[in-house]
Amino acid sequence: MLELKNLGVKKDGTAILQNLNFIAGESDFHVVMGPNGSGKSTLARTLAGHPEYTDYEGSIEFKNRDLSDLNPDERLIEGLMMGFQYPPRIKGVNIKRFLTKVLEKVDGAEGPETKEEKIKSATGELGFSEDLLSRNINDGLSGGERKRLELLQARLIEPEVLILDEPDSGVDVDSLELISDQINHLHDQGTTIILITHYGSLLEEIDLEDARVHLFKDGNIVTSGKADLAGEVDEKGFNQIYEECGCN
Repeated sequence: MLELKNLGVKKDGTAILQNLNFIAGESDFHVVMGPNGSGKSTLARTLAGHPEYTDYEGSIEFKNRDLSDLNPDERLIEGLMMGFQYPPRIKGVNIKRFLTKVLEKVDGAEGPETKEEKIKSATGELGFSEDLLSRNINDGLSGGERKRLELLQARLIEPEVLILDEPDSGVDVDSLELISDQINHLHDQGTTIILITHYGSLLEEIDLEDARVHLFKDGNIVTSGKADLAGEVDEKGFNQIYEECGCN
């Protein structure tokens, strides 16, 4: 479904991703881990079509189509969505009105009742009150609420591939549980998940039975394994894992 071939990305003349090869199939679950500066967020932004990362080498194919000529909203309509590490505040854009427009654009839902029911169901699952929905996007929302709003959009959009850039960053314990539940739900519904994270605390709440864990270093995947690899990272740290795999 999603395939990267020899992907190389530079920013300000510095190589960030180098000859990266990666495949994510239907309903897969991939966890990408690595220290700060290893290229994880650059990978997410490049896949999503961030304008700073559109000049790259190699190819990104989604459903056998090259993505180089698609901007971010076109990639979203095709079924590729990204959840931001730091979701921005957008002044003057009401959350509920925005969610309604999202459904109209992506889902094609007709009639206010259909859209209202979908939004009500999803917001209930993610613990959003009418007060929160009446605010502008991320205006006055905590870190956890911002991340839950990202997943609320994913519930409504139902993307084929969802890239989550550190959804546990700046999140309280209660929100972490809700976020974990929603990630499990989306994967159970058939969404391919690419989860980027530093630590294993979020992963403890997620069903990783069939997941693949990939460790990043210097802009590439240096080793991959099953879910227990994430536990080894928590126990030993990245440097020791790199030494054991001969990746230094």
